[in-house]
Amino acid sequence: MATYQQPNPRGPGGYQGGQRQGGYSPRGDDRDDTPTISLQGIVFGDKPAADLFSTQAERAAEEVSRASKEMNKSSQLRRFYDELVMWQEKVGNDDSKFSDCEPYIRMLKAKAAYAKGRKHVDANFRALFDRLIDQSTSAATLRQAKLFFEAFMAYYKIHRAQ
Repeated sequence: MATYQQPNPRGPGGYQGGQRQGGYSPRGDDRDDTPTISLQGIVFGDKPAADLFSTQAERAAEEVSRASKEMNKSSQLRRFYDELVMWQEKVGNDDSKFSDCEPYIRMLKAKAAYAKGRKHVDANFRALFDRLIDQSTSAATLRQAKLFFEAFMAYYKIHRAQ
């Protein structure tokens, strides 16, 4: 004997309106996952650009500060900065220590992705932070990432207040 089954009001597959199409998110949020920040000037290495910790950091801070007031709160960004500082202090100038810690340093990208998923940070901050971690390939470049983030945070305080 067949039993009656209540039809799923969300349609086949559980999505509103049937199949998932047209960019519809089953979570109901219309977030824009496309960063608009330009990251070309943020390059670490043997001889960083003269404006890396000034013009480039300020430009990035200005772009990230444009997010809605619910995202990119300075306390949230400070958590990422604090963790990056912790890893940089642990590594110091020792490339072998960097190699030992590298998987955990790279894991910071997952933490940024999680924060974005929770709507604590926007796509621009995540793209910027991913760029900092991706450019950190040695103890020296990790130090440059920390210094860049330090300058970024200083400029961010100015631009977010406006």
